[in-house]
Amino acid sequence: MQIRPTNQLSHTNAIDFTARQAAPCSANAHHLPVDQLELSLEAQLLTNVSDSIRFDRVAAIKSEIAQGIYDSADKLGLAVDRLLDELV
Repeated sequence: MQIRPTNQLSHTNAIDFTARQAAPCSANAHHLPVDQLELSLEAQLLTNVSDSIRFDRVAAIKSEIAQGIYDSADKLGLAVDRLLDELV
């Protein structure tokens, strides 16, 4: 994730995420700088990560870890094999 400044902040404002209509500008109105947030593609993808989490599987694994039966030589060997397959 990259954070890039868009302007210099002169004071701290509360963040308001609600959508609002822009007020009409008059000829004598002073324009204040507007804070802006842009999310990278990677950050946008992370917002949808919870859609792919298999919560039932996570709960089963947590239970096995709590019982002390999750770790085994077979599971470790399978994990290492899969990791090596990804690296090659």
